Amino acid sequence: MLNRIYALVKKEFRQIRRDSRTLYLIFIFPVFLLMLFGYALSLDVKNVKIAVKNNDNSSETREFIAMLESSSYFNVVGYLHSDKEINSMLDEKLAQCVVVFPANFTDDMRSGKNVQLQFLVDGVDGNTATVIMNYVTSATGFYNNKITQEFLARTGVKSFVPIDPQPLFWYNPDLNTTKFLIPGLFCMILITTAVILTTLSIVREKELGSMEQLRVSPLGSFELIIGKTIPYTIVALFVAVFTLFISNIAFGLEIKGNYLTLFWTTIIFLIGTLSLGIFISTVSDSQQVAFQIASIATMLPTFILSGFIFPIESMPWPIQILTNITPAKFYIIILRAIILKGAGIEAFWKQIISLLIFTAFFIGISTIRMRKANA
Repeated sequence: MLNRIYALVKKEFRQIRRDSRTLYLIFIFPVFLLMLFGYALSLDVKNVKIAVKNNDNSSETREFIAMLESSSYFNVVGYLHSDKEINSMLDEKLAQCVVVFPANFTDDMRSGKNVQLQFLVDGVDGNTATVIMNYVTSATGFYNNKITQEFLARTGVKSFVPIDPQPLFWYNPDLNTTKFLIPGLFCMILITTAVILTTLSIVREKELGSMEQLRVSPLGSFELIIGKTIPYTIVALFVAVFTLFISNIAFGLEIKGNYLTLFWTTIIFLIGTLSLGIFISTVSDSQQVAFQIASIATMLPTFILSGFIFPIESMPWPIQILTNITPAKFYIIILRAIILKGAGIEAFWKQIISLLIFTAFFIGISTIRMRKANA
């Protein structure tokens, strides 16, 4: 049995070396996806384009504007003089937010009156608009606190803050969304590469007629699956190490957890995804069809249903149940726990069990499909 599997593994490695498309998927595809998504895909909202209509034009309003300009989150793009200009700036997306200072801003503030400072935010993109509103609310709160402290100092009253919140962000102190997205991107690269490589390998054998030779050989269905899985597990592990290396160089990603735990959980995930690839190959008769099915079965669920970008907790409950069909959901939780948090197995043992169930299911169903094909 071992000799037969070993011979098949050697044959697969020879094919990998000869196939330029396989080498592309191993070396170029991961780097391309990592750079594309790593740099282009970001949930951070920075350099918000702000226009200002300053009807007061006092030192206080200019100080507030200067405070906004000094932040990396805001970029003052123009000063307006009429309501028509406000409409034009927002309609043409020249500004994402317009700050309108009332004519009596400084006088009312100095007399102790409540002053209304208007922020007109482009609300077409609801998520971005919410983030911008949080930014300007925070900036206004900071300025309010400064004015209050100055007022109390002038009147000789000692300031007193009953509750002084001290937020401390664990695991990602800079709130860098790239670090949050990289584990999901790493998972998508692995599952896409592993499934496509395995699927195309077997379907290629069908097209060339060599699969018929394997079927009449002493190899059993389970041995055939093992022989096809081992080489691509090794290749996918190489892709994993290569991707993590590039992530460290390009994005400064560091693994805070145990390397050995990351290794064997990745092995479980890869065996499951490779068995999915073998199953897809049993229902495909051409490489073109196999590639399309493999791409749809891996990239779309990983991108939408795994929690890679969209929080699963925010989805309707029927969709939350549907997310359990993709192993990427469980592997991303494991990756974020190990890479970002440095957590141990006690934090993700349920996800490991889910991956094992997924792996056993697809190995079993792939074996059954191959036995039927050989019958």
